[in-house]
Amino acid sequence: MKYQWRKYGYSHLKNNEITLRGMCQFVCRSSVLLFPWPLMRVMASDHENIFYIQGSITVRILSVKYCSLIQLIGANAANKYGGRRVLCFAVLLWSLCTVITPLAASYLPALITTRVLLGLGEGLGLPTIFQLFAQHIPPEERSRAFGYMVSAGSVGQTVALLFVPHLEWHIAFTLFGALGLVWVLCWLLTYHDPPMRIADEEDQQLLEGGEVICISWVEWVTHWAFWSIYIAHFAMNWSNYIIMQWLPTYLSRTLNANKESMSLTAVPYIVSSLCGTAWGHIADQLVSVGWSVLRVRRIMTLLGLLGPGICLALFPEVTNLPAAVLVISLAMGLCAANSSGHLSNHADIAPNHAGVTFAISNTIATIPGILCGPVTAELVTASHGRWFPVFFLAGTINATAAIIYYTQSYAKPVL
Repeated sequence: MKYQWRKYGYSHLKNNEITLRGMCQFVCRSSVLLFPWPLMRVMASDHENIFYIQGSITVRILSVKYCSLIQLIGANAANKYGGRRVLCFAVLLWSLCTVITPLAASYLPALITTRVLLGLGEGLGLPTIFQLFAQHIPPEERSRAFGYMVSAGSVGQTVALLFVPHLEWHIAFTLFGALGLVWVLCWLLTYHDPPMRIADEEDQQLLEGGEVICISWVEWVTHWAFWSIYIAHFAMNWSNYIIMQWLPTYLSRTLNANKESMSLTAVPYIVSSLCGTAWGHIADQLVSVGWSVLRVRRIMTLLGLLGPGICLALFPEVTNLPAAVLVISLAMGLCAANSSGHLSNHADIAPNHAGVTFAISNTIATIPGILCGPVTAELVTASHGRWFPVFFLAGTINATAAIIYYTQSYAKPVL
């Protein structure tokens, strides 16, 4: 079937969908960065540190497990019950968990429970946003929409990094949780699911002017159109987790950065948010002047993977803090092009099921979050404190994924 793009065009969606969903990402990403603070309190409350180390690993495993399962449920629920209800429930769940986390911080099982529930809410939310974007936004405007969404998430991370260290941690949880509850109220008051389908029977076999290719579930799972996206998403997250998890450690140990200068680690996220919006406008402009959607998706993904890969491979040669921040900012700015590349590609190849394909992709892309930490630690230890193998591995993964995506990606509906 074909969606009625024009009646519910960009000007309507800019006010009611893109802005609100961008704020949703802002709240989500800022809330995620809050979690290490209560965990440190729990660890400090007992001398059996090994128990708490195991507990933190359990939190990650449980969060990933339940988040992965709920993402698929959320994508289907958005189609069945409407994105308004599902996204509202998701944000309400993680906001309430954020608010009550300080109460649970002194008891590890309760803390794990709140973390798992927060993961459930996040797992419901993002696939729902992708599903709604695919349904309600025309192809020539998708890059901007996804760019705004990703940029808002980067702003949320920036705000959390800048302000949370200067607040009492329980106040930060209450503040960001309350912000999420305010978002829920605004969402319920201002957004309603628009009609999507048109009644013209002749258009039922068409989508975006082309035939819908009917494939089996086995072909869906094995189709390279999807796996090129999944692999690109995996590579992007591997580099991002290297930066998020290990950049402060690297700067302090290798470049002797002090506590005050650590605020500079927020600069790459600011650059990422600005570049994400800019890349979205550039991509849509290229489509509007006649470039094919596939060509634009491939170019943006090449920029988003090869650029950071080169920056990370060269990063060990940097010998001072300002240059290090500059290189990582360049890497994050280029990485933001992925929002107009493979992240937008879900809506191109599976407009009716973009939430499901993104849920699968995001599940696979959580694997770097589990592996990146221990693999990095092992590489640094095995190389006697050298970080070159860590960054070279990240660059190699990015380059491999870029080649696969460029040669195997599609931009026409296959599902």
